[in-house]
Parts: sequence; structure tokens; C-alpha cells
Amino acid sequence: MLRIFYFYASTFLFHSLIDSILLSKFYCLTKLTNFKLLFKREGFQKYFKNTFWMLLEKFFRIITSLIVGVWVARYLGPSQYGAFQFAFSIVSIFSAVATLGLDEIVVRELVKNKNNKEVLLGTSFVLKLIGAGASILLLLSSIQFLDNDEIINKMILVIGFSTLFHSFNVIDLFFRSEVVSKYATYANFFSLLFASIIKIVLILVGAPLISFAVVVIFESLVLAMGYVYFLWISPFKIPLKTWKFDLLIAKNLLSDSWPLIFASMVLMIQSRIDQVMLKELSSTAEVGYYSVALRIIEMLAFLPALLQNSFLPSLVNSKKISEALYQDRQLNYYRLNFLLFLITAIPIYFFSDLIISVLYGKEYVAAIPILAFMSFRIFFNNMGIARSGFINVENLYKYSMFTMILGTIVNIVLNYFLIPQYFSMGAVFSTIVSFSVTLFVVDLFYSKTRGNVILQI
Repeated sequence: MLRIFYFYASTFLFHSLIDSILLSKFYCLTKLTNFKLLFKREGFQKYFKNTFWMLLEKFFRIITSLIVGVWVARYLGPSQYGAFQFAFSIVSIFSAVATLGLDEIVVRELVKNKNNKEVLLGTSFVLKLIGAGASILLLLSSIQFLDNDEIINKMILVIGFSTLFHSFNVIDLFFRSEVVSKYATYANFFSLLFASIIKIVLILVGAPLISFAVVVIFESLVLAMGYVYFLWISPFKIPLKTWKFDLLIAKNLLSDSWPLIFASMVLMIQSRIDQVMLKELSSTAEVGYYSVALRIIEMLAFLPALLQNSFLPSLVNSKKISEALYQDRQLNYYRLNFLLFLITAIPIYFFSDLIISVLYGKEYVAAIPILAFMSFRIFFNNMGIARSGFINVENLYKYSMFTMILGTIVNIVLNYFLIPQYFSMGAVFSTIVSFSVTLFVVDLFYSKTRGNVILQI
């Protein structure tokens, strides 16, 4: 299986390299005879190093999650850990309002208008600050309609307050526009290290549940301070006092981003609604079992995303050459993601009991069948990311939004009927069915996507 995976991966990489040579505007690229010369190119080194720093951050997050995150889950137990994850999920759903869908748009504008970076940073920062305030107000309104105890409501408000500090992530967007993610990685490293140390101290002193929600605020604060510090010491040296707000630019940014606000909310609802409904229709302990299984699955989500970053240019270029070549590349891309699903899901399915027992202990034994069943979710995650390449190339964003909304509705309806009877297993089944609707079923009835479903099959 691994040999087949490597075959498709090497095939894609080979095609990507050929496309670079054929389609590049720079004739000198055609004269490259080996990878050493390619690596010496300034542009290649710049993007290679940037990708390395992004990968380093991902791996560090996985390590801290495996060590400290698991320790916290074991310390709190299924019920308290479930309550914490429920509060976090509620905040995550409304966090889409705080971002205002600006991230990719701000990066694009920073790349296009390098001489106007102080105004873009200042304007996007103020907009995100307003969005964070709006999300906190929505949280205050929403908790009135939820049957929560006082501790959970306090955690929701405490974690929600941390979104104010998320406004400083405009600095991360600036680093991304300049392809220097190492500075953002430094900031994330220190904030994660700080939060991990504090969590360990809280466990050792036997701190109450609310303390772990407070850590979220301090982690966001340290991250914001890190962004500001590394922006100040970086070669760009852009102090906050030079940032400016421009009303016209704010209107232009929002005119581009408002559809993405809705898209982000739908995406967050689809990914977090299970935990919210589990608590409302079952118990916080079920949220705890579900959350530890989901955390293991989410650790692997970055793998198909990395494949997409590497192979999307190859798909775009093949479309320019011929439809037949494009179809062939898309088919191989789906095969590669399917093989990646088999390589990751099969061990999780057969060793779910060992994984849960070793990591989380006897208290979470109920999460074993949940994790085994949830391993099938990796298939839909991988195929969904692969399908997004097709959506990108064909410019079917509005249609994709429609399928996402339909899938979310199906998920909510099924959760309502299945969770009271089957608890977490019902939530997993609802998610799988909703993803099937979003990624496959609806596409069969639309002429522009029907051929792509055949390739997926």
C-alpha cells in the first residue's frame, strides 16, 4: 500500500515539475538539470523555508496536544472535559463573526499593495476588533437560550473574551504575505509553551475546571504580544503607532469578505454542532468521549492539506494544457487521497482500543467504538479537501456553499433524532451522512460536478 502511495506521490511531483518547466515565463528554468540547481534558486528557497516553518508549527501543536492535551483530558475526566469542549465549541461557532472572513483577502491585498501595509494592517485590525466585540455580544445572547449551568456559561464568556486578542493575527497575515512564517511560528511556539506549562501547573495543584478556560485568554494574550514583538524585531519593523484606519479601505475589504463570513459560520457549525447537540441532547460526558476521539482524527487533517498545497498548482496547470490531462491528474489526486485514508484509518480502526487505553485511560473506554467508527470520517475529510481543488479550478464557490449548507441541515436534523437514542455514535453517523450529501449526493444531480463524482468513485 505504501509503495502505491509513493508511486502516485512521485507521479504528481514529477508532473508538477514538468509543468513548472513548460509553463514558466523564465527561460532559465528550462536549463535546470538537477535539484541542486533548483534548490539554489532564491524563490525556491524562500517558499521551501516558509513551508518548513509552517510544518514545524503543526508538529509542535500535535506534540503538545498528545502530551499536555491528553494529560488535561485525563485530569478533568469525561464530564468536565466534555463541558470544557462544549464551551469551546460554542465560542468557535461564533468566532467566524470575529474573523469577518478577512484573512485570505487581507493577505491578497498586502501582497498587491506593499506600500500601503500600515493602512491595511490598521484597518483590518480595527475591523477584527469590532467583529470580536460583535461575537461576544452574540455569545451573551445565545447562552440565554441554552440549558447550561453557571460554570459552563462562565467558561463560554471567558473563552469568548480571548477573541479580542485574535485581532492581532493580522500580523500573522502580514508575515504570510511576505512569506516569512518563521516569525509567526516563534510567536505560536512561545504561546503554546506558556499555555502548556500553566496547564501542567494547574493539574499539579488540583485547579478547578474554570482555570483551564482562563488559560485560553492568557494563551491568546501571549500570542498577541509575541506577534507584536516579532513584528518589531523583524526586518520590517512596523510599530503599532504607525497603523492607520481608513474607512474606504474598510468598506472595500468588507464588500469582498461578507460572503466568507457566512461561509465560515456554516463551516464552523458543520464541524462543531455535534459537540453542542451532544451536550444539549445527552450529557457532557458524551461530549468528552466524542471530543477525545475527534482530537485524534483532527491531528491527521493537516496531511491532505499539505498534499493540496503541493499538488494544486499541477491541477491548475494541467487544465491549461488539456482537459484529458486535467482529468487524469484529478483522478490520480483522488487516488492518492484515498490511499492516504487507508494508511491512516486502518490502524486507527483496528487499534482504537489500544490508542484510547494508552492515551486516555480507563475513564475514556467508552470512546473506543467512537474512535473506530470515526476513522471513516478521515475518508470524507481527505476527499473533501481533494474536491476543493476541483471547486477552485472550476470556480464553483457558490455551488460549494449551497452543498455545505444542505449538508449542515442534514447533520442537525439527524443529530436531533439519533443522539437521544445512540448518543455519540449517532453524532458520528450524522456527520458521515452529512458529509456524503455535501461531497457526493448533491454533485450527482448537477451537470458540472457529475463527472467529478465519477472520478471520485
